[in-house]
Amino acid sequence: MIILTGGAGFIGSCFLRKLNDEGYTDILVVDHLGEQDKWKNLNAKEFTRFEHKEVFRKKLAEGKYNPEIIDYIVHLGACSKTTERNADYIMDNNLNYSIELAKFAIQNNIPFMYASSAATYGDGKCGYSDMNFNYLEPLNVYGLTKHRFDKWLIANDYIDKVVGLKYFNVFGPNEYHKESMTSMIYKAFFQIVNTGKVQLFRSNTSEYKDGEQKRDFVYIKDVVTVMMSIFKRQDSFSGIYNLGTGRARTWNDLALATFHALEIEPTIEYVDMPKTLSKQYQNFTQADMTKLCDAGISHQFMTLEESVTDYVRNYLNKELKIF
Repeated sequence: MIILTGGAGFIGSCFLRKLNDEGYTDILVVDHLGEQDKWKNLNAKEFTRFEHKEVFRKKLAEGKYNPEIIDYIVHLGACSKTTERNADYIMDNNLNYSIELAKFAIQNNIPFMYASSAATYGDGKCGYSDMNFNYLEPLNVYGLTKHRFDKWLIANDYIDKVVGLKYFNVFGPNEYHKESMTSMIYKAFFQIVNTGKVQLFRSNTSEYKDGEQKRDFVYIKDVVTVMMSIFKRQDSFSGIYNLGTGRARTWNDLALATFHALEIEPTIEYVDMPKTLSKQYQNFTQADMTKLCDAGISHQFMTLEESVTDYVRNYLNKELKIF
Protein backbone atom coordinates (compact mmCIF):
# COMPACT_ATOMS: atom_id res chain seq x y z
CA MET A 1 0.00 0.00 0.00
CA ILE A 2 1.08 3.56 -0.77
CA ILE A 3 0.12 6.38 1.59
CA LEU A 4 -0.37 9.64 -0.30
CA THR A 5 -1.02 12.65 1.91
CA GLY A 6 -2.42 15.73 0.20
CA GLY A 7 -3.68 13.28 -2.41
CA ALA A 8 -6.64 15.44 -3.41
CA GLY A 9 -4.54 18.59 -3.72
CA PHE A 10 -2.81 20.01 -6.76
CA ILE A 11 0.47 18.10 -6.94
CA GLY A 12 -0.93 15.18 -4.94
CA SER A 13 -3.84 14.45 -7.28
CA CYS A 14 -1.62 14.74 -10.36
CA PHE A 15 0.84 12.31 -8.81
CA LEU A 16 -2.10 10.02 -8.00
CA ARG A 17 -2.90 10.05 -11.73
CA LYS A 18 0.73 9.23 -12.49
CA LEU A 19 0.67 6.34 -10.00
CA ASN A 20 -2.49 4.97 -11.62
CA ASP A 21 -0.93 5.27 -15.08
CA GLU A 22 1.99 3.17 -13.80
CA GLY A 23 -0.37 0.50 -12.41
CA TYR A 24 -0.48 1.50 -8.73
CA THR A 25 -4.00 1.48 -7.24
CA ASP A 26 -3.56 0.24 -3.65
CA ILE A 27 -3.34 3.78 -2.30
CA LEU A 28 -4.57 5.44 0.88
CA VAL A 29 -5.37 9.06 0.07
CA VAL A 30 -5.13 11.40 3.05
CA ASP A 31 -6.46 14.95 2.82
CA HIS A 32 -8.94 17.51 4.09
CA LEU A 33 -11.61 18.24 1.50
CA GLY A 34 -13.80 20.73 3.35
CA GLU A 35 -16.30 22.68 1.27
CA GLN A 36 -13.99 23.36 -1.66
CA ASP A 37 -14.16 21.63 -5.03
CA LYS A 38 -10.94 19.79 -4.27
CA TRP A 39 -12.88 16.50 -4.29
CA LYS A 40 -13.16 16.84 -8.07
CA ASN A 41 -9.42 16.13 -8.32
CA LEU A 42 -10.18 12.55 -7.25
CA ASN A 43 -12.54 11.95 -10.16
CA ALA A 44 -11.58 9.08 -12.50
CA LYS A 45 -8.69 8.02 -10.26
CA GLU A 46 -8.16 4.72 -8.46
CA PHE A 47 -7.36 4.45 -4.74
CA THR A 48 -8.28 2.02 -1.98
CA ARG A 49 -9.69 4.46 0.54
CA PHE A 50 -9.70 8.04 1.80
CA GLU A 51 -9.02 9.32 5.29
CA HIS A 52 -9.36 12.80 6.72
CA LYS A 53 -6.01 14.25 7.73
CA GLU A 54 -6.86 14.57 11.44
CA VAL A 55 -8.21 11.03 11.62
CA PHE A 56 -5.03 9.83 9.95
CA ARG A 57 -2.77 11.70 12.40
CA LYS A 58 -4.71 10.34 15.37
CA LYS A 59 -4.53 6.76 14.14
CA LEU A 60 -0.84 7.20 13.34
CA ALA A 61 -0.15 8.39 16.91
CA GLU A 62 -2.12 5.45 18.30
CA GLY A 63 -0.10 2.94 16.28
CA LYS A 64 -3.05 1.71 14.25
CA TYR A 65 -1.18 1.37 10.95
CA ASN A 66 0.65 -1.85 10.19
CA PRO A 67 4.01 -0.78 8.73
CA GLU A 68 4.48 -4.20 7.11
CA ILE A 69 1.78 -3.47 4.51
CA ILE A 70 3.03 0.05 3.66
CA ASP A 71 5.37 0.15 0.67
CA TYR A 72 5.89 3.91 0.35
CA ILE A 73 4.79 7.20 1.91
CA VAL A 74 4.51 10.30 -0.28
CA HIS A 75 3.87 13.28 1.97
CA LEU A 76 2.43 16.25 0.06
CA GLY A 77 -0.07 17.30 2.73
CA ALA A 78 0.70 20.87 3.77
CA CYS A 79 -0.81 24.32 3.82
CA SER A 80 0.88 26.00 0.85
CA LYS A 81 -0.75 29.39 1.29
CA THR A 82 2.24 31.72 1.58
CA THR A 83 0.02 34.55 2.88
CA GLU A 84 -1.54 32.46 5.67
CA ARG A 85 -1.46 34.47 8.92
CA ASN A 86 -2.22 31.69 11.41
CA ALA A 87 1.35 30.74 12.24
CA ASP A 88 0.34 28.25 14.95
CA TYR A 89 -1.73 26.30 12.43
CA ILE A 90 1.03 26.21 9.80
CA MET A 91 3.67 25.20 12.33
CA ASP A 92 1.54 22.26 13.44
CA ASN A 93 0.23 21.29 10.00
CA ASN A 94 3.47 21.67 8.05
CA LEU A 95 6.20 20.99 10.59
CA ASN A 96 4.83 18.81 13.40
CA TYR A 97 2.75 16.66 11.04
CA SER A 98 5.78 16.10 8.80
CA ILE A 99 7.97 15.10 11.76
CA GLU A 100 5.35 12.63 13.01
CA LEU A 101 5.07 10.95 9.64
CA ALA A 102 8.81 10.96 8.93
CA LYS A 103 9.55 9.30 12.28
CA PHE A 104 7.04 6.56 11.51
CA ALA A 105 8.51 5.97 8.06
CA ILE A 106 12.15 6.01 9.17
CA GLN A 107 11.60 3.80 12.23
CA ASN A 108 9.88 1.23 10.03
CA ASN A 109 12.21 1.49 7.01
CA ILE A 110 9.45 2.77 4.74
CA PRO A 111 10.58 4.90 1.76
CA PHE A 112 9.51 8.49 2.33
CA MET A 113 9.19 11.30 -0.20
CA TYR A 114 8.04 14.76 0.88
CA ALA A 115 7.42 18.25 -0.42
CA SER A 116 9.84 20.98 0.53
CA SER A 117 9.70 24.33 -1.30
CA ALA A 118 11.66 27.02 -3.09
CA ALA A 119 10.13 29.34 -0.49
CA THR A 120 12.92 28.14 1.82
CA TYR A 121 15.38 30.25 -0.22
CA GLY A 122 13.77 33.55 0.81
CA ASP A 123 14.90 36.49 -1.29
CA GLY A 124 17.59 34.38 -2.93
CA LYS A 125 20.55 36.27 -1.51
CA CYS A 126 22.15 32.92 -0.61
CA GLY A 127 21.44 31.49 -4.04
CA TYR A 128 19.28 28.54 -5.06
CA SER A 129 21.62 25.63 -4.53
CA ASP A 130 20.13 22.56 -2.86
CA MET A 131 23.52 21.97 -1.27
CA ASN A 132 23.08 24.95 1.04
CA PHE A 133 20.82 24.77 4.11
CA ASN A 134 22.66 26.78 6.74
CA TYR A 135 22.01 30.43 5.98
CA LEU A 136 18.59 30.51 4.34
CA GLU A 137 16.07 33.07 5.54
CA PRO A 138 12.50 32.36 4.34
CA LEU A 139 10.24 35.39 3.86
CA ASN A 140 7.08 33.82 5.30
CA VAL A 141 6.02 31.24 7.86
CA TYR A 142 5.20 28.71 5.14
CA GLY A 143 8.80 28.82 3.92
CA LEU A 144 10.04 28.67 7.51
CA THR A 145 8.12 25.45 8.25
CA LYS A 146 9.52 23.80 5.14
CA HIS A 147 13.02 24.94 6.00
CA ARG A 148 12.77 23.78 9.61
CA PHE A 149 11.68 20.31 8.52
CA ASP A 150 14.60 20.09 6.09
CA LYS A 151 16.91 21.13 8.95
CA TRP A 152 15.31 18.65 11.36
CA LEU A 153 16.06 15.79 8.99
CA ILE A 154 19.65 16.95 8.55
CA ALA A 155 20.22 17.47 12.30
CA ASN A 156 18.99 13.95 13.04
CA ASP A 157 21.05 12.31 10.27
CA TYR A 158 17.90 11.19 8.47
CA ILE A 159 18.67 12.81 5.16
CA ASP A 160 19.96 9.58 3.61
CA LYS A 161 16.66 7.86 4.47
CA VAL A 162 14.25 10.24 2.73
CA VAL A 163 13.72 12.24 -0.46
CA GLY A 164 12.74 15.91 -0.27
CA LEU A 165 11.77 18.00 -3.30
CA LYS A 166 12.01 21.78 -3.31
CA TYR A 167 9.24 22.66 -5.76
CA PHE A 168 9.56 25.95 -7.60
CA ASN A 169 6.58 27.69 -9.30
CA VAL A 170 4.44 24.71 -10.25
CA PHE A 171 1.37 25.28 -12.41
CA GLY A 172 -1.16 23.25 -14.35
CA PRO A 173 -4.47 21.38 -14.17
CA ASN A 174 -5.97 20.42 -10.79
CA GLU A 175 -4.90 23.70 -9.16
CA TYR A 176 -8.40 25.17 -9.60
CA HIS A 177 -9.38 24.88 -5.92
CA LYS A 178 -6.42 26.94 -4.68
CA GLU A 179 -8.25 30.29 -4.88
CA SER A 180 -5.74 33.13 -4.33
CA MET A 181 -2.83 30.68 -4.59
CA THR A 182 -3.60 29.56 -8.14
CA SER A 183 -0.87 30.19 -10.69
CA MET A 184 -0.63 33.40 -12.71
CA ILE A 185 -1.38 31.39 -15.85
CA TYR A 186 -4.75 30.41 -14.38
CA LYS A 187 -5.46 33.99 -13.34
CA ALA A 188 -4.24 35.42 -16.65
CA PHE A 189 -6.52 33.07 -18.58
CA PHE A 190 -9.63 34.43 -16.87
CA GLN A 191 -8.42 38.02 -16.99
CA ILE A 192 -7.93 37.75 -20.75
CA VAL A 193 -11.24 35.95 -21.34
CA ASN A 194 -13.17 38.47 -19.23
CA THR A 195 -11.34 41.75 -19.93
CA GLY A 196 -8.99 41.20 -22.86
CA LYS A 197 -5.95 42.16 -20.79
CA VAL A 198 -3.63 40.90 -18.05
CA GLN A 199 -2.63 42.80 -14.92
CA LEU A 200 0.89 42.28 -13.59
CA PHE A 201 2.55 43.85 -10.57
CA ARG A 202 4.83 46.80 -11.05
CA SER A 203 8.35 46.15 -9.88
CA ASN A 204 9.12 46.93 -6.25
CA THR A 205 12.81 47.47 -6.98
CA SER A 206 14.95 49.37 -9.48
CA GLU A 207 16.74 46.10 -10.24
CA TYR A 208 13.85 44.87 -12.39
CA LYS A 209 11.58 46.65 -14.86
CA ASP A 210 7.82 46.13 -14.60
CA GLY A 211 6.92 42.55 -15.47
CA GLU A 212 10.57 41.56 -15.80
CA GLN A 213 10.77 39.88 -12.40
CA LYS A 214 11.68 36.25 -12.98
CA ARG A 215 10.49 32.93 -11.63
CA ASP A 216 11.25 29.31 -12.40
CA PHE A 217 7.86 28.19 -13.74
CA VAL A 218 7.55 24.40 -13.98
CA TYR A 219 4.64 22.43 -15.44
CA ILE A 220 2.91 19.84 -13.29
CA LYS A 221 3.28 17.14 -15.96
CA ASP A 222 7.06 17.54 -15.81
CA VAL A 223 6.96 17.54 -12.00
CA VAL A 224 5.10 14.24 -11.66
CA THR A 225 7.28 12.61 -14.31
CA VAL A 226 10.39 13.48 -12.30
CA MET A 227 8.68 12.32 -9.11
CA MET A 228 7.86 8.97 -10.69
CA SER A 229 11.48 8.51 -11.79
CA ILE A 230 12.54 9.04 -8.17
CA PHE A 231 9.70 6.87 -6.82
CA LYS A 232 10.91 3.93 -8.90
CA ARG A 233 14.38 4.26 -7.38
CA GLN A 234 13.10 4.04 -3.82
CA ASP A 235 15.89 1.75 -2.61
CA SER A 236 18.75 3.78 -4.07
CA PHE A 237 17.77 7.43 -3.93
CA SER A 238 17.83 9.93 -1.07
CA GLY A 239 18.49 13.57 -0.25
CA ILE A 240 16.90 16.97 -0.80
CA TYR A 241 16.68 18.25 -4.37
CA ASN A 242 15.41 21.24 -6.30
CA LEU A 243 12.59 20.60 -8.73
CA GLY A 244 12.25 23.36 -11.30
CA THR A 245 13.24 23.80 -14.93
CA GLY A 246 16.52 25.50 -14.11
CA ARG A 247 15.55 28.43 -16.32
CA ALA A 248 13.91 31.57 -14.95
CA ARG A 249 11.38 33.38 -17.15
CA THR A 250 9.68 36.76 -16.74
CA TRP A 251 6.08 37.47 -15.85
CA ASN A 252 5.87 39.25 -19.20
CA ASP A 253 6.93 36.01 -20.92
CA LEU A 254 4.22 34.15 -19.05
CA ALA A 255 1.51 36.67 -19.96
CA LEU A 256 2.53 36.70 -23.62
CA ALA A 257 2.50 32.89 -23.74
CA THR A 258 -1.05 32.90 -22.36
CA PHE A 259 -2.22 35.45 -24.94
CA HIS A 260 -0.57 33.39 -27.67
CA ALA A 261 -2.26 30.19 -26.50
CA LEU A 262 -5.60 32.00 -26.72
CA GLU A 263 -4.68 33.60 -30.06
CA ILE A 264 -5.45 37.08 -28.70
CA GLU A 265 -3.36 40.22 -29.18
CA PRO A 266 -1.53 40.99 -25.90
CA THR A 267 -2.45 43.88 -23.62
CA ILE A 268 -0.57 44.08 -20.31
CA GLU A 269 -1.42 46.55 -17.56
CA TYR A 270 0.89 47.09 -14.58
CA VAL A 271 -0.57 47.70 -11.11
CA ASP A 272 0.99 48.47 -7.73
CA MET A 273 2.01 45.53 -5.60
CA PRO A 274 0.22 45.35 -2.21
CA LYS A 275 2.55 46.49 0.58
CA THR A 276 1.94 43.31 2.57
CA LEU A 277 3.10 41.23 -0.39
CA SER A 278 6.03 43.48 -1.30
CA LYS A 279 7.77 42.65 1.98
CA GLN A 280 7.89 38.93 1.19
CA TYR A 281 8.09 38.99 -2.59
CA GLN A 282 10.62 36.90 -4.49
CA ASN A 283 11.74 38.90 -7.54
CA PHE A 284 13.88 36.07 -8.86
CA THR A 285 13.93 32.30 -8.47
CA GLN A 286 15.81 29.74 -10.50
CA ALA A 287 16.42 26.15 -9.51
CA ASP A 288 19.98 24.91 -9.59
CA MET A 289 19.32 21.46 -11.05
CA THR A 290 22.91 20.21 -10.94
CA LYS A 291 22.44 17.96 -7.93
CA LEU A 292 19.40 16.14 -9.35
CA CYS A 293 21.11 15.64 -12.71
CA ASP A 294 24.25 14.34 -11.02
CA ALA A 295 22.05 11.86 -9.14
CA GLY A 296 20.98 10.38 -12.46
CA ILE A 297 17.58 12.01 -12.89
CA SER A 298 17.63 13.79 -16.24
CA HIS A 299 14.47 15.18 -17.78
CA GLN A 300 13.76 17.39 -20.77
CA PHE A 301 11.38 20.00 -19.40
CA MET A 302 8.75 21.55 -21.62
CA THR A 303 9.35 25.20 -22.49
CA LEU A 304 7.14 27.80 -20.85
CA GLU A 305 5.39 28.36 -24.17
CA GLU A 306 4.77 24.64 -24.71
CA SER A 307 3.43 24.03 -21.23
CA VAL A 308 1.23 27.15 -21.13
CA THR A 309 -0.27 26.21 -24.50
CA ASP A 310 -1.04 22.69 -23.28
CA TYR A 311 -2.58 23.98 -20.05
CA VAL A 312 -4.70 26.67 -21.71
CA ARG A 313 -5.94 24.72 -24.72
CA ASN A 314 -6.35 21.25 -23.24
CA TYR A 315 -7.54 22.06 -19.71
CA LEU A 316 -8.57 25.66 -18.98
CA ASN A 317 -10.34 26.05 -22.32
CA LYS A 318 -12.22 22.79 -21.73
CA GLU A 319 -14.17 23.82 -18.62
CA LEU A 320 -11.25 23.27 -16.24
CA LYS A 321 -10.57 19.70 -17.23
CA ILE A 322 -8.99 17.53 -14.52
CA PHE A 323 -5.65 15.79 -15.15
